[in-house]
Amino acid sequence: MSRVSANGIQLEYESLGDPAAPVILLIMGLGMQLVSWPDPFCEALVARGFRVIRFDNRDSGLSTHIAARKRPGLLRTIVGSALGLPPRVPYTLEDMADDSVGLLDALGIAQAHIVGASMGGMIAQLLAARQPQRVLSLTSIMSSSGNPRYARPKLRALRAVLGRPAEPGNPESGVEHLIHVFSVIGSPGFPSDRDRLRQQIIAGIGRAYHPAGTTNQLLAVIANGDRRRVLKQISAPTLVLHGDADPLVPLAAGRDTARHIPGARLQVVAGMGHDLAPGVQVILVEAIARHCSA
Repeated sequence: MSRVSANGIQLEYESLGDPAAPVILLIMGLGMQLVSWPDPFCEALVARGFRVIRFDNRDSGLSTHIAARKRPGLLRTIVGSALGLPPRVPYTLEDMADDSVGLLDALGIAQAHIVGASMGGMIAQLLAARQPQRVLSLTSIMSSSGNPRYARPKLRALRAVLGRPAEPGNPESGVEHLIHVFSVIGSPGFPSDRDRLRQQIIAGIGRAYHPAGTTNQLLAVIANGDRRRVLKQISAPTLVLHGDADPLVPLAAGRDTARHIPGARLQVVAGMGHDLAPGVQVILVEAIARHCSA
């Protein structure tokens, strides 16, 4: 893994595959690290002829952690966003989209296929709308348009994601918290091996543990609000992938996303929740590779 300066911060990244191959840039979701894109998933895309780049978003993993002297509360940010007030948050999703472009610039990559999951899908949407000349194609996975009518998670899933570890400063408590989260939001049609999931979470938290960064990212998501007008500006060929069993970002949100991106194609994955379970990865790799090659 390596680090570059991009958009005024440091971004940790990893490049896999032939440097001369078409690039797929992977953008991960809320609080997750580059290693949250599973190795088999990335290796399968490389085997399909792509160069895969995954990275830590700001405030995640080994990229720059943003110091927020005064952080607004979630409720205040929600109300302000609903009223259309300028967000007073440590940074915005637009800043995070600019981070992605800065990474491409630092690596000398003129164009790439952009793939984002959950919050990463929101960032990918903004990148495609704001920098169309850099985007060969867009794939938005288990994400939304920000339309409040459809972005209504099930209460149990919302409680799990917004909940805090019993001991917030204790990494071991963080592990137990994330295991609970994924047990709630995971894919019922593709159950993950619990021991393997535990080892993956332990490895991730051992690499970096920064709960405050997750809060900053969540504030950026809330402040971004409704992106439907922005989505209409996207010109890149777009694939929307969404599970029909997603309790955190309902399938209706994926349908709404596809409806507002010109020419977008929606592929519904039966039994998929809000994770990248091993069984799901096989389906996503095939869909993404076919879309990027078209």
